[in-house]
Amino acid sequence: MIAGSNLLCVLKQLLRDRAGNFGILTAISVPVLAVAGGVAVDVTNMSLTRSQLQESTDAAALATATALADGSATTTTAKDLANNFVLGQMSNYLAGDADATNSLKAGTSTTVTKTTDSSGNSGYTVVVNSSYSMPVNSMTRLTGQSSLNISTSSTSISGKTSETQKNALSMEIALDKSGSMLLNTEVVDTTQTSCIQYYTKGNYLYQYSKAQSPCYIKKIAALKTAVGSLLDQLDAADPTSQYVRTAAIAWSSEVDSYSNLDWGTKSTRTNVVSGLNAEGGTESSAPMTMAFNNLMSASETAAQAKKNNKTFQKYIILMTDGENNDTSSDQKTLATCNSAKAAGIKIYTVAFMAPARGQSLLQTCATSPSNYFAAQQMSDLVAAFKTIATETSKQMTLLTK
Repeated sequence: MIAGSNLLCVLKQLLRDRAGNFGILTAISVPVLAVAGGVAVDVTNMSLTRSQLQESTDAAALATATALADGSATTTTAKDLANNFVLGQMSNYLAGDADATNSLKAGTSTTVTKTTDSSGNSGYTVVVNSSYSMPVNSMTRLTGQSSLNISTSSTSISGKTSETQKNALSMEIALDKSGSMLLNTEVVDTTQTSCIQYYTKGNYLYQYSKAQSPCYIKKIAALKTAVGSLLDQLDAADPTSQYVRTAAIAWSSEVDSYSNLDWGTKSTRTNVVSGLNAEGGTESSAPMTMAFNNLMSASETAAQAKKNNKTFQKYIILMTDGENNDTSSDQKTLATCNSAKAAGIKIYTVAFMAPARGQSLLQTCATSPSNYFAAQQMSDLVAAFKTIATETSKQMTLLTK
């Protein structure tokens, strides 16, 4: 046993010993830091999960309201349609987690309200509420928290009532098809065992002399998938092509191909998207100018007016995976972006694995920070175009959160 006077001496010596102090502080701080790190990870996951769930409920509300409006769903079947849509959208994200899936299933509900105006036209309000318990990691559990509740809600209004206002849109989609779009994404292409692949060295693109394995989905193929998802959602929001006009411009060092603004998405798919092939340099000024001029033309206003669309929103989507070969093209592009924004055109920009200068150009060009997307992998690219589709589809089916 240590006597009182000896104990005091021991404590004084320990306090003077820097190594001892460090050991004590380390012993105390490590668990605290570990718990803090675990909480930080879960907070980040919660934010990402809520975003994914919000996107799913938005899409479910839009799809259900549209199905009710076009008669492919009834008020009886609409609830199951919306609930199953949320579960389907979240299935990949939950990655087979049975507890989370069951929690989401129990926490998802849909209400449908039908209204009829004085002319006998029907309209529908769809409200989708979703929630589930997200399990936390072992470090966060040390705080006594075993799960975090994630919840979202979305309301969609559609129909043919005279009280429901629907706004049309005209959209130009400018897609970079330069040579660097031949590079790989991170997604393995399981349809092939070996294939021609490319790499960059400095500012130049090179092809490997022999086929490489495994194969990866190329950036140009990822772009086709992403744009396809955008067009699919526009078609779902406007199945009779009464409100949506689209066109696309494929560009590299120059405008390589384009479609004229037309109702629906068929011309855009057939004349541009399906034929996208990567080659050439990068100069964004010409396609941006073309998109702006097409939207501002009197013929576009006349085309919308023929279907009694007295007002319509104009959009430009500018996507690139690089930076302009000539810096003067940056200034020309920005000048057109500024003119477009001043004219009321909303600009979305998507930088797909782009270098710093390319990202900076697109950030400045976008209508707002939320209209700019930095996609670092294929899933990000698809998600960006889906988000754009959801936001622009609100022009036909009014959506509030």
